[in-house]
Amino acid sequence: MSGAAHAAGAGMEADVLVVGAGIAGLCVAIAAAPRRVLLLCPAPPALDSSSALAQGGIAAAVGAGDSVEAHVADTLVAADHSADAVAARRIVGAAREALRFLAASGVDLDLEPAGALRLHREAGHSFARVAHAAGDRSGAAIVDALWRRATGSAHVQVVQGLRAVTLLGVPGRSVAGVVAVDRSGQPTALRARDTVLATGGVGRLFRYTTNGLASAGDGLAMALAFGVPVAALEYVQFHPTALRVDADPLPLLTEALRGAGARLVTTGGRSVMQGLHPLADLAPRDVVARAVWRSAEAGEDVRLDARDIFSSARAAEFPGAIATTRAFGLDAARELLPVTAAAHYHMGGVAADIDGRTEVPGLWACGEVACTGLHGANRLASNSLLEAVVCGLAAGTVLRGQPLAPRAIVAAAARVPGIVIPDERHPAWLRLRQRMWEAMGPLRDGSALATALRLTVVEGAALPATELVLRQRYGLAAAMLEAALARRESRGAHARRDFPARSGSGDAREPEAAQPAAETPSSRARPDRQILGQ
Repeated sequence: MSGAAHAAGAGMEADVLVVGAGIAGLCVAIAAAPRRVLLLCPAPPALDSSSALAQGGIAAAVGAGDSVEAHVADTLVAADHSADAVAARRIVGAAREALRFLAASGVDLDLEPAGALRLHREAGHSFARVAHAAGDRSGAAIVDALWRRATGSAHVQVVQGLRAVTLLGVPGRSVAGVVAVDRSGQPTALRARDTVLATGGVGRLFRYTTNGLASAGDGLAMALAFGVPVAALEYVQFHPTALRVDADPLPLLTEALRGAGARLVTTGGRSVMQGLHPLADLAPRDVVARAVWRSAEAGEDVRLDARDIFSSARAAEFPGAIATTRAFGLDAARELLPVTAAAHYHMGGVAADIDGRTEVPGLWACGEVACTGLHGANRLASNSLLEAVVCGLAAGTVLRGQPLAPRAIVAAAARVPGIVIPDERHPAWLRLRQRMWEAMGPLRDGSALATALRLTVVEGAALPATELVLRQRYGLAAAMLEAALARRESRGAHARRDFPARSGSGDAREPEAAQPAAETPSSRARPDRQILGQ
């Protein structure tokens, strides 16, 4: 089957439907051969995926003195001891194999003059273990190579110009594809024996984010509305060094800059991280993001001092940062760069095991839309692209051997004409993003969360049926607010002013907040990864 883009008709069928063409989705599509794969992406992933925006690379314990166990230990510490150690060992242990796969797929990983991998140190890592491609444009380089490999494969058919809006199947029991709409809102049924969500994160639910337009949580929102169990919705990571300029999304200044010696300071000369953590500017992201947030709350102007890097030969390692700062009229070799914390990554998502299996037959999830337990309450830098490759390949490999079982279909959503994809200027969408930023930011409190939850439920219920996508986003936002309100502790990226201590048990939810699903291979040994059957 041709890898070129195809126009969609009244309906299409596939063995495997992959929704999303970031790194996770592309890896699934490649590994699922020879099964027929329909790869659904509204626009080319180089323009539409968070993977392509990633500046950091792939964490892999391949350097001198490093080890898988050290990488696992750093992952668990960064996660505030709430990650699944079994998942961490399996994913981290597959990092070397993931790098080999990328190299074989045409990704040119950055090398030292002697030929060894060039490894960077990022926050929370005890070693330099982050491999880059194209300097600080790793995500784009990886997506480009995988896109060329996937679209050149005979078993992959690409469909562009359609956006998935709801799952097909029997709600809560089995999934058999999706309903997708074109730009005019007309629906098309895409039927599949197996459906993989690889739709990315939720950053666009927040007013300030590093995530692009596609990261509005729509895949997770579809799953939630369909009754698929989800987990850890309260855990949202905020990147501490988004460039504070007039842009949406905010450009990211890679963490590798701080690994190379850049420091967070105020314009008054105070070191933002001094005395707050033994690793100072290389502390885990949640710690640094809260420090930046508190400094801004106190009226201080927070800046990144990277002048020594950009005025030296090391500047060549950061071409993306140079281009970004110049685009906004900044000279990084001479100026302190204005930064802010911004929504960056979601540790929660569709409850899935490492092979992408969810609780619902016919539905799989990989990448940021999934919650495998690897990240716990706070993701270790550059573990996300690693997870996307490892879990995407694992899911594709399992799917390759799955029996071709038919799925029951209930297509009620296909009967709703004129479904509207919300414009970025839609008043209700703008209100929701501002509310989530104020209530669900790096520092939270119960009163603000409760008020935001009440308003979100009321406003979401008042939206018309044609606003299906926005209604589902409101539903996801409400579920995230409810999860944050229920977790009465501060753990990792979830920080409560009214409950500043971390619960020793790892589960500080009120008993009535949610009912956990039955134990499965994806939920065992995870006391802090409560799975919610919505």
